[in-house]
Amino acid sequence: MKAAYQLYLASLIAFAACTSKTSNQEADKSTVSVDTNSAVQPVIITDTTIHDTDDPAIWINPDDPAKSLIIGTDKDIDGGLYVFDLNGKIQPDKVVRNLQRPNNVDIAYGLALNGKPTDVAVVTERKANKIRIYSLPDMKAIDKGGIDVFAGESERDPMGISLYTRPSDQAIFAIVGRKSGPADGYLWQYQLSDDGKGNVKADLVRKFGKYSGKKEIESIAVDNEMGYVYYSDEQVGIRKYYASPDSSGTELALIPNTGFSEDNEGISIYKTGDKTGYLLVSDQGADKFHIFARQGEKDKPHEHKLVRIVKVAAHKSDGSDVTSLALNPTFRNGLFVAMSEGKVFHYYRWEDIIGKGGKK
Repeated sequence: MKAAYQLYLASLIAFAACTSKTSNQEADKSTVSVDTNSAVQPVIITDTTIHDTDDPAIWINPDDPAKSLIIGTDKDIDGGLYVFDLNGKIQPDKVVRNLQRPNNVDIAYGLALNGKPTDVAVVTERKANKIRIYSLPDMKAIDKGGIDVFAGESERDPMGISLYTRPSDQAIFAIVGRKSGPADGYLWQYQLSDDGKGNVKADLVRKFGKYSGKKEIESIAVDNEMGYVYYSDEQVGIRKYYASPDSSGTELALIPNTGFSEDNEGISIYKTGDKTGYLLVSDQGADKFHIFARQGEKDKPHEHKLVRIVKVAAHKSDGSDVTSLALNPTFRNGLFVAMSEGKVFHYYRWEDIIGKGGKK
């Protein structure tokens, strides 16, 4: 069953690659496209949450992509983890409530629990100094009340999170950031596994990552296929490292904050193949996203060319997620989800985000 499940996940990437009509190499030959005249409008705006939306994650239903779900945080001391369908409607039986300022959320597929692959949503619970873990799609807690992170540190307050699945053995790791921390070793990486009773435990395996001290680090994104992790050192740039805990802790790149109005924020990765696609980074104060080539320049694998800047209707967007999989007739080329002020998330068609000359 696990092998079949992994084959399905691999097919998602292959499908996305086959449906791409314009390669990133073609996009790289063009000048940077900047749309400043009008904002791209979402095709769907979700139902409202109670407090303050912050970060979304997309779960792909392996049996029927049209039944995929959007998991999003509602950030407050009595916050929640909301679940929406592809029409933006809240699924009340799946919503998790009474979380202490849930911040960011990410999803991984096929964590081995009780001998079975289990999809999981992992969220930082900032005021409890924990990460919380829920099985998908039922959203049942499988963490025995939460797992402490940054134990023993004076600066904790977990905020950002991204999940890395190691290709060699399918081991899953949570990379966690915080409100503030040291100049180096700012991120902590935990391996998630079965505690022997069908619940998840987390073992600290690595401390890494530079921090400028200028503001904070919240958004983290992992590229599983290429083996990289990116995170936003706000007002400085996007830092890039290897994602594997066995890899070098040397910083690979800093994509500078050049051209951002203030904060570089939410990061998401649109994949057109195993090693091609786009990095989307929120220019929070300008209601824009800067779109970089996922692959580096020739002979410079860690230099990511800016290919497009797009203005969106989402206001002061903090977090985002994206998939290149065709989900339903509305999202034939993938779905881009962005948090917006107003206690909502915005759903965009990928072709509206990338514009003319991009993937249609």
